[in-house]
Amino acid sequence: MYPRKGGRAPELDYHDNLFIIGCFLSRIHIIGASSSFKARPTINSQSYGYESVQYIKENFIPDELRVAYETLTDDLLRIIDTIMNGVSDIKYIRVHGDCHIGNMLWRDELPHFIDFDDSRMALAIQDVWMLLSGDRNEQHVQLNEIVEGYNEFADFNLRELRLIECLRTLRILHFSAWLARRWDDPAFPLGFPWFNTSRYWEEHILSLREQLSELQEPVIVIYN
Repeated sequence: MYPRKGGRAPELDYHDNLFIIGCFLSRIHIIGASSSFKARPTINSQSYGYESVQYIKENFIPDELRVAYETLTDDLLRIIDTIMNGVSDIKYIRVHGDCHIGNMLWRDELPHFIDFDDSRMALAIQDVWMLLSGDRNEQHVQLNEIVEGYNEFADFNLRELRLIECLRTLRILHFSAWLARRWDDPAFPLGFPWFNTSRYWEEHILSLREQLSELQEPVIVIYN
């Protein structure tokens, strides 16, 4: 269907690479915005948040951690809904959905995007925030490069920057439920032996508490 291409993970420490990735993401999103998926779900607080939390509460969370999990997730989802409902002029489009360096092959100074099985209807920022790392200053620099490249082909909606930590939190909730829903598959306990242990759930709750703090931090601001 298309030429076979080898490659390696992109080196995101080189800012030129982030600029190039931004250019390619905007071109992908232009096509993604031209129509909608007919069957694939949307990345939002309902599908990635409430449904994930409900499944974990009903099937997996240890009794001794139930109250902590329930009160924490209630607070998180309430804040996420408040933030997302307060951001205007956002548009859901078809996106890659799992856009991290493990799903890119770098070859001939260009990215080749792979593994579209998690493609969803979502906001454009969904394909950006997973490329960020380090402290806020480092993420500020990274975002500037990506958005500058993105704006070569399409206008990036800067209002969506407010939603980065919302989407990060939803992904944490969703990933836990994604594993839980497949736990009857013999391959999953072998591939993820650390899941569904007391230590896992304690660390999961700790990461969610850290996200509760992040959600209340000021948004990273960049300028066109």
